[in-house]
Amino acid sequence: MALVATWVGLRVVGFRRWKPLLDWFAREKVRRVRTADPALLGAAHAIARFEDAAARHLFVRTNCLERSLVLCWLLEKRGIGARLCIGARKEEGRFEAHAWVEVDGTVLNDMPMPHLHFAPFEQPMTSPETP
Repeated sequence: MALVATWVGLRVVGFRRWKPLLDWFAREKVRRVRTADPALLGAAHAIARFEDAAARHLFVRTNCLERSLVLCWLLEKRGIGARLCIGARKEEGRFEAHAWVEVDGTVLNDMPMPHLHFAPFEQPMTSPETP
């Protein structure tokens, strides 16, 4: 449901309004952690795989920004500090952008690593509660 809601939300209210709304929905009395704990990173990878599988079977086609926003939200809801990264490049005279999610510097949802071809923006798109 979050993928469909985000697909609609980005088209209706745009990124600037939808991202804070997702951050608000993620707020709970959950302690946010950023750690290199292998179990935590394993859980984050499992959540990313489940979200990717759900995205592939939707009746709408979601893009990298929609999937990354939802993955960040899912991780934050479970107390895993995630970072939404957005990068850009100019390819054959066209501006292109790409979004991916990182936890402790590990990219979760971008295989086989197209993010390496995009220059990330300096400021990560993290939620206000993430340390």
